[in-house]
Amino acid sequence: MSQRPRLEVAEVIRSYGQAYRERYTPSADQARVLRAVTQCRTGFLGGHVQACDHCGQRQISYNSCRNRHCPKCQGSQTARWLEAQQPHLLPVPYFHVVFTLPQVLAPLALQNPRVVYGLLFQAVSRTLLEVAANPRHLGATIGFLAVLHTWGQTLTHHPHIHCVVPAGGLSPDGSHWVSSSPHFFLPVRVLSRLFRGKFLALLLQAFDRERLRFHGSIEPLAQQTAFLGLISEARGTEWVVYAKRPFGGPRTVLKYLARYTHRVAISNYRLLSSEDGTVAFRYKDYARGRRLRTLRLEATEFIRRFLLHALPRGFVRIRRYGLLANAQREQKLARCRELLSGLPRNGPSQDPYTEITAYEPGGYRCPSCGKGIMRRLHLAFSWASLRPRPPPVQALS
Repeated sequence: MSQRPRLEVAEVIRSYGQAYRERYTPSADQARVLRAVTQCRTGFLGGHVQACDHCGQRQISYNSCRNRHCPKCQGSQTARWLEAQQPHLLPVPYFHVVFTLPQVLAPLALQNPRVVYGLLFQAVSRTLLEVAANPRHLGATIGFLAVLHTWGQTLTHHPHIHCVVPAGGLSPDGSHWVSSSPHFFLPVRVLSRLFRGKFLALLLQAFDRERLRFHGSIEPLAQQTAFLGLISEARGTEWVVYAKRPFGGPRTVLKYLARYTHRVAISNYRLLSSEDGTVAFRYKDYARGRRLRTLRLEATEFIRRFLLHALPRGFVRIRRYGLLANAQREQKLARCRELLSGLPRNGPSQDPYTEITAYEPGGYRCPSCGKGIMRRLHLAFSWASLRPRPPPVQALS
């Protein structure tokens, strides 16, 4: 059982949130995240009583905010989500492809996250589906999961989409499974060029339809000449599409998804200290062999960077495409399994979920005896019950 982190993002916000608000004006989405993170697992949200099913030890547990940006709310949500993904996995190797938005367009994305991130998903999905369907490459209909991340290791704005793709797909007539090379999926250069063209075309269309907003430093881009100049600059930039080495079957895929799907900008375990108006945290320096380093930021700057990654309310950051899209997904996956049943399997594919998580449905390991599971009792309390009540009013004689 992992130990509780010594410092939490919530504590930093409680200590320096007012100083942040005096310097910056958070958006409605950012204000919602600030409120949720600071109230999470406190008496403000009420709570319930849990008891160990082995030793009977009882304890009060405060309710979670369940905000997707909260570092404390992702563990159980990830476990439940992963459990639901098991029926959608195929007994084949998987590839991991990453599409990154160039930095020149990042300021536009910050002011128009719902539109720009939506276009990013569209461009990525159309690129993968089109290149895979081309007979010169794979010649098949593929399915994949796409997950949006907007951060780098130091909390800077770095929008990119992680795609998890089975190594193959259905033939155009659905008669057989088309396997890709075990070491190569699709040509990265082709993906990069097509991705760039599709995204910029969609962005121009959004501009023509007046779906974009321009304020502050990017206000001049509201003029067509300036915006076309931005498009030209972006077109002259090399767009990064990175295909990581292939990994194994369903068991390995779930381990990967557990790391990426419900990740937030920074976990509490990376925080080292909060003192004298600064916050220090660990990060991996990928330019120097993933070496662990320490970065110290002014507390208000830390909060500002953390809130850069607050997504618009209702925006879906985990999406499925192709064979995994909701329409006829069960029938298509059943057909894939039927075609794959006669092919040799790559690694174990049964019960892929059982070894990757310590999450127990309905509870967690008892901190007292270490044997039982803490189960929730039907005893709940609210914030109102925790507040001190005013003394009764004396009747006038």
